[in-house]
Amino acid sequence: MDIKDLKMLIKMVTETDITEFELENAEDKVVIKRGCGAAVPQFQMQAPVYQYAPTAPAAPAAAAAPAAAPAAAEKEQGDVITSPIVGTFYRAPAPDAAPYVEVGQIVEKGQVLCIVEAMKLMNEIEAEFKCKIVKICKENAQPVEYGDTLFVVEKL
Repeated sequence: MDIKDLKMLIKMVTETDITEFELENAEDKVVIKRGCGAAVPQFQMQAPVYQYAPTAPAAPAAAAAPAAAPAAAEKEQGDVITSPIVGTFYRAPAPDAAPYVEVGQIVEKGQVLCIVEAMKLMNEIEAEFKCKIVKICKENAQPVEYGDTLFVVEKL
């Protein structure tokens, strides 16, 4: 492994929330750690569910708003498609191309939803089931971690 590859790995680690990176092949072993102390890594496998806890309403008009908030939260809840790897989220195959999917679109099992780039490799994320896209949770070219919610979908 040459210095150029090492610099690229260090840059990747410092530009993301990765605290430890390990790469081993037949010739080399590279371990990059950052931060202080021995922190226990935590992985979130499912998106958190937030519940609205209204305070006492001040006026009748304020009472109508809390009723609308849980309905909107229920609509956004559903099945989630998460990132299987750490990388950069892209909605389209190229900067000038149309996005793979849009909100409200129905997608078939195996259809490409987005790309997550990791170390210059473009990984296509495919739908594991037929569904309707309810929400796109990440912006184009935004870094993503393992387990980050990319899409909220409704199974069909």
